[in-house]
Amino acid sequence: MNFNRHLDLEGQHAFLGASKYHWINYSESKIVEAYTNFMAAQRGTELHEFARRCIELRQKLPKTRQTLNMYVNDAIGFQMQPEQVLYYSDNCFGTADAIAFRNNFLRIHDLKTGVTKTHIEQLRIYTALFCLEYHVKPSDIEIELRIYQNDEILVDNPTASNIVPIIDKIIFSDKIISKIRSEEN
Repeated sequence: MNFNRHLDLEGQHAFLGASKYHWINYSESKIVEAYTNFMAAQRGTELHEFARRCIELRQKLPKTRQTLNMYVNDAIGFQMQPEQVLYYSDNCFGTADAIAFRNNFLRIHDLKTGVTKTHIEQLRIYTALFCLEYHVKPSDIEIELRIYQNDEILVDNPTASNIVPIIDKIIFSDKIISKIRSEEN
């Protein structure tokens, strides 16, 4: 048998695909909810890409209280780097939406386009990753973390006592995972 070729679809996954099979048990309302959430995630990805380009090009948006506009304009104003990978190991890394480090002041901003309540822990982990990667002691710097969501800005100024336990947990957990991975080989 010669199977039809769908070159434009190779490597992609359909919303109603086999790899995410739970949808076969969904009611009509659950299908609507799941697809709406899927589209919101797609839109979030596109908005992050748009924001990244605006920041890179230093293209400010109209000054409003809208989440995206505040995030982009602040990142440009603070001369931040968008979409920066922070790396400790192959077991622990992440991408900060926007980051800057000048004069012993670390600033990390996160754009949230969904409605689900977010937690500052994500940005504290980015802070720990930054400190590990660049060999910076959290006690030697000032830190400001911001989450932009629902036309509001949540600001957090963690201290070393907030970040050091995360650093310790990363190092501890990484050793465990590295040991397991080495035993698999």
